[in-house]
Amino acid sequence: MTIKREEFTARLQQSRSLVFFTGAGISTESGVPDFRSPGGVWTKYQPVLFQDFLASEPARVQHWQLKKATYELFKMVKPNPAHYAIYDFERRGQLLGLITQNIDGLHKLAGTADERLVELHGTDRLVTCLNCGAAYQPANVYETWHEKLPTPTCESCGGFLKSANISFGQSMPVEAMRRAQAWSERADIFVVVGSSLQVQPAASFPVIAKRSGALLAIVNRDPTPIDDLADFVHNGAIGEFFKQLGSDTIR
Repeated sequence: MTIKREEFTARLQQSRSLVFFTGAGISTESGVPDFRSPGGVWTKYQPVLFQDFLASEPARVQHWQLKKATYELFKMVKPNPAHYAIYDFERRGQLLGLITQNIDGLHKLAGTADERLVELHGTDRLVTCLNCGAAYQPANVYETWHEKLPTPTCESCGGFLKSANISFGQSMPVEAMRRAQAWSERADIFVVVGSSLQVQPAASFPVIAKRSGALLAIVNRDPTPIDDLADFVHNGAIGEFFKQLGSDTIR
């Protein structure tokens, strides 16, 4: 049985084990395109499989072309009201955890603490060495590399550098998956925001939460495959929903 918005808001006010699960839709109002949509970055640059990245210099060039394009975008965008609304729940001591599929880093910019955040697919706001794990700030790589240079390598060990996102064919981060699973099992309310829930294994976490006893809410522009499982569903503009939600939950 679904609940009305008023009851959902009341339940949120009482929650002390709240988990958010966010996807691309939360960031579109910040100017971050859904890369799968027409006109997105992926219509110009095809994503590179991880094994191809390891095996082929042309594939690595293709990876860096894509990531340089997204870097130019990400260095300009800022969090929107939905990102800050989620941080407000953390600030009030209600947030158990935030699981995001996004690689744009906007939740961190909004204030979310590392111990409350799982970036399931990594981040584009860091570059790492695949050999020794050394970390580099993106500006130190993207603003010096161009297509006529060899692709970037680690200053310490010479290993391949790569954006710290999880590429197709690359293993999901074990610790991130473990934390996301634990939060899903412990949540009293689990809120999906801006995700089509099409990508596995990430899309399994709302189902785990519901089966573990959580109230499941889905806030998304379009319907998702598990709307029938949810206790509360809102289809529409995400930013406006959270602006109203914020004013309701702090009364």
